[in-house]
Amino acid sequence: MPVTTAPPTGGYSKIDSALDQNKLTVLTVILMVIAAAAPFTVIAGGATAGWAVTGVLGIPVAYVAMAVVLGVFSVGYTEMSRHIVNSGAFYAYVAQGLGRITGLGAAGVAVLAYNFMQIGLYGGFGPVLSGLLETQWNIKLEWWACAFIAWAVIGILGVLSIEFSGIVLGVLLGAEVIIALIFSVVELAHPAGGNVTFDTVNPSQLFSAGIGAALATAVAGFVGFESTAVYSEETRNAKRNIPRATYLSLIIIGLLYAFCSWAMSVAAGPDKIVGLSTENSSETMFVLVSPHLAEIWLILGHVLFVTSLFAALLAFHNTAARYTFALGRERVLFSFFGATGRRFRAPVWGSLSQTILAALVLAVFASSKGLDPFIHLFFWWTVTGGFGVLILMTVTSVAVLVYFLRNREGEIAEVSPWRRFIAPAIGAVLLAAVLVVTILEFETLLGVKPDDLARYLFPGLFLVVALIGAAWAAVLRTVNPTTYRGIGQGVNAALLPAQPDDATAAHRAR
Repeated sequence: MPVTTAPPTGGYSKIDSALDQNKLTVLTVILMVIAAAAPFTVIAGGATAGWAVTGVLGIPVAYVAMAVVLGVFSVGYTEMSRHIVNSGAFYAYVAQGLGRITGLGAAGVAVLAYNFMQIGLYGGFGPVLSGLLETQWNIKLEWWACAFIAWAVIGILGVLSIEFSGIVLGVLLGAEVIIALIFSVVELAHPAGGNVTFDTVNPSQLFSAGIGAALATAVAGFVGFESTAVYSEETRNAKRNIPRATYLSLIIIGLLYAFCSWAMSVAAGPDKIVGLSTENSSETMFVLVSPHLAEIWLILGHVLFVTSLFAALLAFHNTAARYTFALGRERVLFSFFGATGRRFRAPVWGSLSQTILAALVLAVFASSKGLDPFIHLFFWWTVTGGFGVLILMTVTSVAVLVYFLRNREGEIAEVSPWRRFIAPAIGAVLLAAVLVVTILEFETLLGVKPDDLARYLFPGLFLVVALIGAAWAAVLRTVNPTTYRGIGQGVNAALLPAQPDDATAAHRAR
């Protein structure tokens, strides 16, 4: 990771490196993070993939279980957001809890994870839109051309006001949630065998064989809810509204996933949902409702499937851009990454870097005949991105616990033990358990053999970037102590004065 060695006084001011403050309401934040989770995509594609890949009936109850685990994690996470307002979120929390070296390692994991999520979604958007255009309107357009259309629109939206992105995501999200609920009501109104069953939401399913892979699948569906803290610098009354947005988003997502996936199992029958999902994949929901709805509803559902993917693309683009921005602002990356646009206060270079990187990846997949965009880009990359976020949440839980153990004075002393110690500790243990199971069953998630190179390559990449980030922090501690001291400090890093004596600065930074 390159870094500028010029003193901060010659770089960007606090104003240049500040995002557009007080632009977002709690509702806007909720809409953006739920859009990132892509509920219709998860319901139509994620749940059915979970049944098909794992063979476990309890996908709906797995969503409930993960919502509870993430709810416990959110207690400490949101308490941390009250004390540290930083668009770097995970990275900043780990840096201030476990130290700058570990924090910069976490930054590498965060940047890689969210880029996997964001770029991987193009592999879903392109083929789905291409198929829809040909099936419904006999328009033949290559998947990569469809992906580049989304790429261009997202590239433009990424450098505009975050408030405008929130409006776009809100409209798309509202439509996809409504259609998902309509489909679910239709499914419940036509249960298999005439009886509504509750087998797939029975807690005993959590102890069945293969539940580890099912939980890992469920985790991927929730990725995005944690990005509330990424928008803390742009949210009105962030110390109050970020925790609200986090809890409300998690509750809404958890209930929606559990309800809609359970409805599918009712319509198919618990004994047939795995087979039906294996046979029809993401078309399972449409197959179940097609005998009972007019064709226009099915067309609308497919259109909203596409818009769900687009909404997730835009939301993850914004998240990845803000992590890059946070690192540039602290001069860990080139400092121009930390500059915002004069008009919209958007992280312009953070956004453009994501746009350029996505174009390069799409070009590689478009020119390669041996790579399937849906499997090798969409499925593999998003699963891997979800795994990276799981790593971040686990490490962050430990960081929150350590942070509050070290800081017990002032307003922190008034925080309850549950929020400071108990919940973060429980969350760390639960997330670590899910993480271990995910690592052990990673080949199942990818759908490859245990000895396949991809099974080791993708999770191994996070170890590599974490080590690179940690090593770079160690180098900065010696060669650029001022930048080292700014790691995890957010907007204040732009104001840190250069130390007159590097040796003294290095000593103080430790």
